[in-house]
Amino acid sequence: MATFTHSLLTLSLLVSIFHLSFAARRLVQDKDQDQLLHYHNGPLLYGKIAVNLIWYGKFKPSQKAIITDFVTSLSSPASQNAQPSVATWWKTTEKYYHLSSKKPSSLSLSLADQILDEGYSLGKSLTSKHLVELASKGGQKNAINVVLTSADVAVEGFCMSRCGTHGSSSTTSHVKDGKNYKFAYIWVGNSETQCPGQCAWPFHQPIYGPQSPPLIAPNNDVGLDGMVINLASLLAGTATNPFGNGYFQGPAEAPLEAASACPGVYGKGAYPGYAGELLVDSTTGGSYNVNGGNGRKYLVPALYDPSTSSCSTPV
Repeated sequence: MATFTHSLLTLSLLVSIFHLSFAARRLVQDKDQDQLLHYHNGPLLYGKIAVNLIWYGKFKPSQKAIITDFVTSLSSPASQNAQPSVATWWKTTEKYYHLSSKKPSSLSLSLADQILDEGYSLGKSLTSKHLVELASKGGQKNAINVVLTSADVAVEGFCMSRCGTHGSSSTTSHVKDGKNYKFAYIWVGNSETQCPGQCAWPFHQPIYGPQSPPLIAPNNDVGLDGMVINLASLLAGTATNPFGNGYFQGPAEAPLEAASACPGVYGKGAYPGYAGELLVDSTTGGSYNVNGGNGRKYLVPALYDPSTSSCSTPV
């Protein structure tokens, strides 16, 4: 499968009220991939940041657990989970903080509020503005608000140009002290019924490029395991380029970021159509590269390591 099959092209959308940064999977390999991502002197996320989840549509409790266990695993003590772990994978993002000209800071993510919208308050066909509206339902101070849409929800550009998005917005709604905070947000859709070949590879047959048998999803849910891959990519992009002026290459409207700089790479030896050498669960046969909380196993993307100018994989 060619690199472009698991990395959707990003569209340049001009939205006046907020900055959009399309990340995750690009359909085209970037020629400047080997170069260090340029720092644009903007603020990075630091300190204790709450990750609020906005569940839009119908999700089973078992599906929610896959996501919540992943988020809590990001800041778990290194000794808590088997290695390689989600937390050790995430540590690669810290290298960006040490390279910036600003005072080195640490970032700690923690699972906070979960907001349920099972009644599809905005319908089953959402625009980019709808995503910001939903993201605004979460707390806006020191927060990343993550909108997760169920498999039966269509989103502007979903499958055609993107598997997920991250950006930032500011609003005074739901803020008790009346102050205007700028918060980061992420949207990820469940692609299981709409485009798993684009947004859930390598757990589904790709729709483009070399055809290879799909891998078994580590949590036995193609849609949710695919969402984890995209969420992981977007979280890395959010941490290192939260407001559109952090670390990235290319145009600000469609930047190449920490994870999208390494499209389709999950293990050593990866090449177009091959995710790389991965670990395999002896019981389920599921392919993974990191361990998480509650015995979970996940597949996460390689991250661009600025200290080596190369894509760093957990395995």
